[in-house]
Amino acid sequence: MITVVGTGTGAPPESGVLDGAELVVGGRRHLEAVRLPEGARRIVLGPLPPALDEIARYAGQGRRVVVLASGDPGFFGIVRALAERFGSARLDVRPGVSSVAAAFARAGLPWDDAVVVSAHGRELRTAVNVCRARPKVAVLTGPGTGPAELGAALARTPSGDRVLVVASALGDPDHERVERVTPAEAAARDWGTAVSVVLCLDEARALGAVRTLAGPEVPAAGWALADDVFAPRDPAGAGPEVRALALARLGPRLGDLVWGVGAGSGQVAVECARLGAAAVAVERTADGAGRVRADAAAQGVDVAVVHGAAPGALSKLAEDPDAVFVGEAGGDLPALVGACARRARRTVVVALASPDRVPAAREALTAAGLACDGVRLQTSPLAPPPGDATAAAAAGPVFLLWGVRPPAPLPPSPPAAASASGQGRAR
Repeated sequence: MITVVGTGTGAPPESGVLDGAELVVGGRRHLEAVRLPEGARRIVLGPLPPALDEIARYAGQGRRVVVLASGDPGFFGIVRALAERFGSARLDVRPGVSSVAAAFARAGLPWDDAVVVSAHGRELRTAVNVCRARPKVAVLTGPGTGPAELGAALARTPSGDRVLVVASALGDPDHERVERVTPAEAAARDWGTAVSVVLCLDEARALGAVRTLAGPEVPAAGWALADDVFAPRDPAGAGPEVRALALARLGPRLGDLVWGVGAGSGQVAVECARLGAAAVAVERTADGAGRVRADAAAQGVDVAVVHGAAPGALSKLAEDPDAVFVGEAGGDLPALVGACARRARRTVVVALASPDRVPAAREALTAAGLACDGVRLQTSPLAPPPGDATAAAAAGPVFLLWGVRPPAPLPPSPPAAASASGQGRAR
């Protein structure tokens, strides 16, 4: 049996948990905080595979092994790696209080409706996009992905009125600090290495409603909303049937960043936000920008609005999007589509009313390295029937193009002794 002990937020391991241990594994600070049994060997965690090999050797000989970790080691912690290697039946896990639970407790907030995202050993952009899309987020930090980097990323993007709660040295009576700062204030400071979690809050919505299910709010049922839930637009935006296919090709999800660019694109941006993505709408007119904000508020989602004409207004957006929807727009269509396609990480979807504009849009997508496809959509909504007859009123056709960026080649496999991503320290 391998005993895995979460030490809580600064709390020592329970009495007697190390008795009889012949191998004790943990971070340096964990090992320095305990008295090892006489004759016990200790391993300071660095690269994980060598430590797992030693655990396997000791446990295979029936010798007692204890692994020390921070907080709840089953929550973004070392339990996953141990269970994958040895099987869950061989683990005796004794969790402490996780840093996330402690941080929300210090902030005086419930966290059953929070989203928790790890940036420890991972790309920061996913955490940034989740913070932009959700009102209550806990970010597990790491070297290069701490409060300064998170604050800087949020400060240079349209992120609404977010506040960061930075929790340092949780559980240490002499050094614990919990501070509320703006993203810009967080970006301007050196926070050291004692921070393990940052809360990102829209304080006006931080309490939320009483919940039945824990975790982030489930997206509202359905998509491709009826036109009458949106403020009227001139020119009209994409109809629900067009939006349904556009959303299928865009694939918006929690952690993504999606732009809606061009006439009526705010409707698509709102729908992407309902499905969990961080959404930005680029609107040329002040009235249009106001309508997008009103539509987003009516649907209870965050959509950042950039008032300006694309493609010039795209320079205001520092972060490249995962996907872009381009609505029917005047002006230089190839320049607009090309500018979006060069920055999109995954997909660009273009809606056009005129077949004459399709070749130029297709060429702009392929010139940016995207594989292009598309359809001609014609819908015939049912009309009120005269008498007992059923009639259909044909709408004008819409041409929907999409360009998809081919996947990058897979990197060569790392050597066996490399550190496991995200497991560089036992949480």
